[in-house]
Amino acid sequence: MNAYESIKKSILHGEYPPKMRLTEEYLASQLNLSRTPIREALRQLESEGLIVSMKRGVSVRHFTKQDIEQIYDLRVLLEGYAAAQAALHRTNEDLKEMKQANELYEKAITSYFDSGNTTIDNILEINQQFHDSVIKASQNQHIHSHMSKVVVVPLIFRSFYWFDEYQLRHSLDVHKTILKAIEQQDTERARAAMHEHIYHGRDQVIFHMDEIDHHYTL
Repeated sequence: MNAYESIKKSILHGEYPPKMRLTEEYLASQLNLSRTPIREALRQLESEGLIVSMKRGVSVRHFTKQDIEQIYDLRVLLEGYAAAQAALHRTNEDLKEMKQANELYEKAITSYFDSGNTTIDNILEINQQFHDSVIKASQNQHIHSHMSKVVVVPLIFRSFYWFDEYQLRHSLDVHKTILKAIEQQDTERARAAMHEHIYHGRDQVIFHMDEIDHHYTL
């Protein structure tokens, strides 16, 4: 695992909690690496919004309730539009990709609760495959570039962290509703289902916000 992947994983899992100050020296010592790859990793993580610069070093980004509401509102607008456009422009290949992502998502959820062979990281990655396939089907290349600036990985990770089995399976059911609407070229249903899906994740983060802050904040 390289410096970027290692630091990012530690941030997502709360090993480096929100507001924690990180320096090149500390990270180089922790990861047994020189400061050059650490510096490059921090530059990339800052561009992704996971850390913020300080006078000396960086700190792990902390999100307020207002941050969460505004970020998810933007996601709703962009991904709702993407789902509606996908309903208009999808191809058979697009539908195949979405169905395959949902099948993998269902298997990952079952594995996570039945055997523990799947992690939340795996579920998050497969969930993103579905969302990426919807955006791809919209045939609007600009949506993806805007989404990369709006999708804040720690918030999405935390929403999944707090999902129980019922909520994860509900998430899968909404995926299926989105897929069916896109398949039937029902633009408004696709948009509405995507809105529900994203707001469900937002609500989980906000509902558990005090608990999250208590758990992660130093």
